[in-house]
Amino acid sequence: MTIRLYDTNARQVRDFIPLVPGCVSIYLCGATVQAAPHIGHVRSNLNFDIMRRWFAYRGYDVTFIRNVTDIDDKIIAKSAEQGRPWWSIGYENERAFNSGYDALGCLPPSYEPRATGHIPEMIEMMRELIARGHAYAADGNVYFDVRSYDDYLSLSNQELDNLLQPSGEGETGKRDPRDFAMWKSAKPGEPSWETPWGRGRPGWHLECSAMAHKYLGSAFDIHGGGIDLIFPHHENEIAQAKAFGDDFAAYWVHNAWVTMSGEKMSKSLGNSVLVSEMTKRWRPIVLRYYLGTPHYRSMIEYSEDSLREAESAFARIEGFIQRVQEKAGKAVEPAAEVPPAFAEAMDDDLSVPQALAIVHTAVRQGNSALSADDKETAVARLSEVRAMLGVLGLDPLDERWSSEDGDRSADLHGVVDSLVRLVLEQRQAARARKDFATADAIRDQLQQSGLEITDTPNGARWSLGSR
Repeated sequence: MTIRLYDTNARQVRDFIPLVPGCVSIYLCGATVQAAPHIGHVRSNLNFDIMRRWFAYRGYDVTFIRNVTDIDDKIIAKSAEQGRPWWSIGYENERAFNSGYDALGCLPPSYEPRATGHIPEMIEMMRELIARGHAYAADGNVYFDVRSYDDYLSLSNQELDNLLQPSGEGETGKRDPRDFAMWKSAKPGEPSWETPWGRGRPGWHLECSAMAHKYLGSAFDIHGGGIDLIFPHHENEIAQAKAFGDDFAAYWVHNAWVTMSGEKMSKSLGNSVLVSEMTKRWRPIVLRYYLGTPHYRSMIEYSEDSLREAESAFARIEGFIQRVQEKAGKAVEPAAEVPPAFAEAMDDDLSVPQALAIVHTAVRQGNSALSADDKETAVARLSEVRAMLGVLGLDPLDERWSSEDGDRSADLHGVVDSLVRLVLEQRQAARARKDFATADAIRDQLQQSGLEITDTPNGARWSLGSR
């Protein structure tokens, strides 16, 4: 058994060899909390949640760090715009992100450090980089000298001569315009902390280098994030950490975007779809299916139609699970192991689409067994399906999802079930007297209401259909 991952730095799929046998250390760039999350934000965490679950299934002890950037230019701009303290905006949106992660069934991180809680570590890193000749102070700022680090831009594969380094307001005193800020001098009315070089605040890149070092040490296995972070953020993280003396990340794994009309989903483009609103319109488990089942390196072009397709596909899985559970007359537990073909797909760079195809094949086989009244085979397929869905965080019988919406949801389902069964009895009576026009009209009305009606030897059954 060997898990293989696409390493952005190597530009190829590599066998995963942990630094410590049996253990996996992962650092994921988390939220910048200037605003509430849209589904593009949570996709990254969801993809790495699936990675984490697969490593755990394969027997690894996983340490998963997801940071919070609670101070940066965008948060300060929002503070000025809204007339609110920067920390109030950050904390409110941090809670919104965590609510979104939780709604979509993401496991909590091992640790979730905030940038502002690690200023001493950042100061120590800058002090060492200056001593080693990789950084310098100017006008209260501290800059990293990119020419001092020979492997700079190896991750993004750019040429230094052609580099355009993003710069913020007030970044004066640079020796080279390509140098980047690790620390920014204080401006009137902005938050600041005392350092040997004057009061100021951290640069975005320094935060992650310092926090990764604190929680995972000088070397760790996997650094993750969205493809938009490759440059400048991850490139600058590498330069700081390695110039400091760390080996840093052995593998770099990046997920693709959620797009709308071909553009990255972002607040600045005005095309974001907030998680808090989406979970009011769609079941969270359906959103997880929609965002988590494409390959993590594939773009997702958002549309209502594609979400409906995902809802319909997941409804077929749920319908199968419900029918077998009722046929078995008891709870069917997940299998101890997933099928070999599923494991092979997941080992191959987390190929969730191929793994999901194994799930749907098992569902079709199980449905055929039900039609043939082969209870034993149907139960066996359900046991496999539950094991596979569990790895993906999508088992609807898991306590996480079965308790979704609490008792109110269960009570409502019971009321609907009673009403639908009453209507189905009327339909059956119409069929018994050969009034097929009325029977068909009843079925059509139920389907228009969003219900799927399936005729079986044991009578008609209903389930939620696609919208």
